[in-house]
Amino acid sequence: LCCQCGVPVPPNPANMCVGCLRAQVDITEGIPKQGTLHFCKQCERYLQPPGTWIQCTLESRELLALCLKKMKASLSRVRLIDAGFIWTEPHSKRLKLKLTVQKEVINGAVLQQVFVVEYIVQPQMCEDCHRIEAKDFWKAVVQVRQKTLHKKTFYYLEQLILKHKLHQNTLRIKEIHDGLDFYYSSKQQAQKMVDFLQCTVPSRCKASQRLMSHDIHSNVYNYKSTFSVEIVPICKDSVVCLSPKLAQSLGNMSQICVCIRVTSTIHLIDPSTLQIAEIDGNTYWRHPFNSLFHPKQLEEFIVMDINRVQEKKKVAGAGPRSNKHTLAEAWVRKTSELNTDHQYFCCTHLGHILNPGDLVWGFDLANCNLNDEFANKMNPHNIPDVVLIKKSYDRTKRQHRRNWKLKQLERDREGMDTDDERQYQDFLEDLEEDEAIRKNVNIYRS
Repeated sequence: LCCQCGVPVPPNPANMCVGCLRAQVDITEGIPKQGTLHFCKQCERYLQPPGTWIQCTLESRELLALCLKKMKASLSRVRLIDAGFIWTEPHSKRLKLKLTVQKEVINGAVLQQVFVVEYIVQPQMCEDCHRIEAKDFWKAVVQVRQKTLHKKTFYYLEQLILKHKLHQNTLRIKEIHDGLDFYYSSKQQAQKMVDFLQCTVPSRCKASQRLMSHDIHSNVYNYKSTFSVEIVPICKDSVVCLSPKLAQSLGNMSQICVCIRVTSTIHLIDPSTLQIAEIDGNTYWRHPFNSLFHPKQLEEFIVMDINRVQEKKKVAGAGPRSNKHTLAEAWVRKTSELNTDHQYFCCTHLGHILNPGDLVWGFDLANCNLNDEFANKMNPHNIPDVVLIKKSYDRTKRQHRRNWKLKQLERDREGMDTDDERQYQDFLEDLEEDEAIRKNVNIYRS
């Protein structure tokens, strides 16, 4: 019989029923039944003392661990068996935890008890959001620059940043005439962006910092860091002239080459032999070269005659050749000179898509002044008259047929002019034509 109320009970070390034992002993004594959680409304993060802010969803394991950590000291005297959330209205600013604990009481008897702990969610702005609201908030900036007239590389870089979600930690993205500025609240986040850029596009980086304030008593320094990332000034469809030393090291290529794409390396093709090569950022900065033309200098040609050429015999030390292109010899005439009989002869890598009568974009090297240190030293017989770049299509038909779209970064800019819109359409056409670039980009149904 229970020694308190006389009710028959199974034998236990305390000789008491459960009701009397709970009346005598409260194992939850000393455990707080109410608590406070601090929540930042701007970034939707919770404060983990002393100064860490973590992202948690409602009724998640992370939020449960955060709540239990706040009462860790008081739970050390009991054994925690189970913990879980009791549903509350999401806007009630209340979180309720149902805890099950055990403790050894009188004469070795183990008592188990269930109780509820209520947390009040109080708003508090975190330091990062506080800096955003302040006037001078950023601590690090990444300045991405490319000294070209075309923005194809930036459009490709924008899609990679969106795909890998590297824009989420930015405080602000500002677009200027030759690049982008990414502002961050910490130097570590900016360094992560710089590392991503150097793995994604051929570039080089310089870092500097400026002392903003210094506390002589606690020896605390406050710096603002600036990372300057310069992307190589070569874009897709650029005609370049390599140095003799670099051309020889790439397998005795011709010095006049065409850039077919820019990813983490520069992909070049020799239009006279179909030989291909890749140049990384370090190699480029050791042997720099420039684009001979800018995209506005493209001229339209019409193919008068074209002959596919069997593969030429490889010279000693030659590198690999492209399997996606076909070597051809073509006679072309400018569409602006159709009333004359002047034709140009050239070798091209576009033999697989060109037929007599097709329109094609190219650069006229025979009637231009090449202001390049390597091109001026070349033998004139080794410089082609015309370099064909890409086939000309009806742009309006391609735009009407396009049923997909891309996302864009939210950034501060004055607005897209007609030239930017034309360059963006060129980038979309490049995505349609080149599978190697398209597989790195997230495309959405329009």
